Amino acid sequence: MGEPLTARFDDLRQVRPLQAWRSMRALIADPQATGEVFRIIEALKGNAILHAVQRLRSAPEGRALLDEKPDILPLLNDRAALRALPGGSLGRAYLHFVEARDISAEGLVAASEEAPREREQDPDARWLADRLRDIHDLQHVVCGYGPDELGELCLLAFMHAQTPNRGIGFIIFMARRQFRRTNPQIDIDACVAEGRRTGECAPWFAQCRWEELLAEPLEALRRALGVQAPTRYRAALASLAPDCGAAR
Repeated sequence: MGEPLTARFDDLRQVRPLQAWRSMRALIADPQATGEVFRIIEALKGNAILHAVQRLRSAPEGRALLDEKPDILPLLNDRAALRALPGGSLGRAYLHFVEARDISAEGLVAASEEAPREREQDPDARWLADRLRDIHDLQHVVCGYGPDELGELCLLAFMHAQTPNRGIGFIIFMARRQFRRTNPQIDIDACVAEGRRTGECAPWFAQCRWEELLAEPLEALRRALGVQAPTRYRAALASLAPDCGAAR
C-alpha cells in the first residue's frame, strides 16, 4: 500500500513554494547566505523529517538514539578536547576544517534559527533535524568535500540520497543549473552523481554514533563506512580557480 492520501495532503499543506523561490533567489545572489538554505528546506520539507524519524524507529540502533537523544554540539564546540585527540582522527580533521575556515557548529545553529520551525513539532523530529544540522561539517570531513560551492553541492547530493528532502532536492536542481552556466567546462552532473552514489552506498549517517567516532582514525573510518575518495569532485575543483582548495 502507498502512503495514505490524508498524509500526502498534510505533506503538501506544509509546503510554501513562494517562500522557497524568494530564498533561492537570495541564495543565488549570495551563496554564503546559509540562512536561506534553511529557509528553503523549511519551506519545502513537508513531512520529510517525520518520515526519517519513522525510519529511525524501525531499527534497534535508531530507537536507542531517539530514546537517548545525544547532543553532539558540545563536543564539536570543545576545541581543546578536539585538539587533544590523536592526529589523523576524525575529531582532529574536523577541528582543522572549521578553524581553517573560521566557522563553527554554533554558526550553523544561528543560521538555522533564521528559519523558525513549528513549536509543536514532535520532539523526536526536532532532535533529528538538529542532529542532521549539527553533523553537517562532520559529513564534509568524512566525505572529503570542501566548503566551496561545488563541495557543498556534492555534499547536498550525498545528504539527499541518505535522507530525502524536497527542499534539498530543489537546491540541488537550481544550483546544478547555475553551476552549469558559470562553469561549462565542469561535468557537474558527474560530480553530483558521485555524491549521490556515495550516499546510497554508505550507512545512514543519521544513525551513526558520531560522539563515539571522533577519536577514530579518519581514513580507517572512511573505509569502514564505505566512503570512497571523491575523485570527480577533486578533478573538477582542480580545474577551477586556483584559490579553491579541495578537502583532504
